[in-house]
Amino acid sequence: MAALHLSRSLLSPPAGNGFFKKSRPPVAPKLVCCAPQHTNKWKRNYTSVMIVPTGVGAAIGGFAGDALPVARALSSVVDCLITHPNVLNAAMLYWPMLNVLYVEGHALDRFAEGLWVLQPVHQNKVGLVLDAGIEEDLRIRHLQVADATRASLGLPVVEYTVTDTPLEVEKWIDCKTGQSTGRIKHPDSLLRAVQTLVNRAQVNAIAVVGRFPEDDDRDDLDDYRQGKGIDVLAGVEAIISHLVVKEFQIPCAHAPAVSALPLSQCLSPKSAAEEIGYTFLPCVLAGLSKAPQYLIKSPESLEKRSICASDVDSVILPMDACGGDGALAFARSKRNKPLIICVEENETVLNDTPDELGINAMKVSNYWEALGVIAAHKAGIDPYSLRRDHIGKIRRTSIMPAKNGCAASRAIPIN
Repeated sequence: MAALHLSRSLLSPPAGNGFFKKSRPPVAPKLVCCAPQHTNKWKRNYTSVMIVPTGVGAAIGGFAGDALPVARALSSVVDCLITHPNVLNAAMLYWPMLNVLYVEGHALDRFAEGLWVLQPVHQNKVGLVLDAGIEEDLRIRHLQVADATRASLGLPVVEYTVTDTPLEVEKWIDCKTGQSTGRIKHPDSLLRAVQTLVNRAQVNAIAVVGRFPEDDDRDDLDDYRQGKGIDVLAGVEAIISHLVVKEFQIPCAHAPAVSALPLSQCLSPKSAAEEIGYTFLPCVLAGLSKAPQYLIKSPESLEKRSICASDVDSVILPMDACGGDGALAFARSKRNKPLIICVEENETVLNDTPDELGINAMKVSNYWEALGVIAAHKAGIDPYSLRRDHIGKIRRTSIMPAKNGCAASRAIPIN
């Protein structure tokens, strides 16, 4: 309930002779409307997970940070939002949000499965790994970005190293699934570089910059720049960060090193963030600087005010992208099962729908509707009660004796 407060200037105190000094002209009372500050002492935080899989051509989130506005809106509704770099990274652009946790995809899957928990931090020590295959000029550009974030943003990027062998990144589109994927020919070189930073600089978060080959298929690149098709870089980027997180269990994200593209007047706004600078590194360093640490779930880790899968209240993801490890784990959880919200408008190249996978989900047309559903769910309101004629009569469960002497039940509607 809002409260009204009237306030006005106080009279001047009396002078030493007992008379009031001439006061200023009276000021009109001020009317202030504000909501009383209720404490949520008896109510736990509402936590939501937002997933947009990488390299699947998502209509929203398949380009250069174009799902970031959704994350910003969602963060204003929930108490805690957990999402991953594909949603939050926008190359040279980023947006700090205090209640958003930047969680790498492999870690998010392990978290959803109940194997890992997330421990929020004040600050991480970030190390930077540069591919030995990066040309000198491009390497200097990335080091200048690191120095700029340290000097202008105060980010704790402490040291960098260069791999002892070029990683030789390869990328392609899977002809069966339509997803982007790839590999690095020398993964051991990457792991040695990370190990060096962990041992010598005691870093607990890693940014990786791999040199990507120039695009052979110009049509795919042109489509992407026009806001269509698949991000051919994204799939192997995820493979690189998965490798590091799986091995070291610390936050990691990847930024590709690529040559500058010729200026295009047909550039889609969804892809523009990747063409306003020389690197994609700024958002990665910003995200990693406060990314939560990953702990194996145990009684000890749960005592450290960590967040576990059972704390999640809702999961929002594209309608046809429900087949990932994390999405399936949340959908099949038996304890504190979250509300699964599927967005029809965010189409991908996949066909992993809730109906195909037997997932009980709430289907919404777009993210506008999804935000309304989450707001209602957080308030403890059945979202269907906000729709016309979506609340039917309550059902009665009747208890029927079974043949083996045990009771069975079935639900029947009340007329």
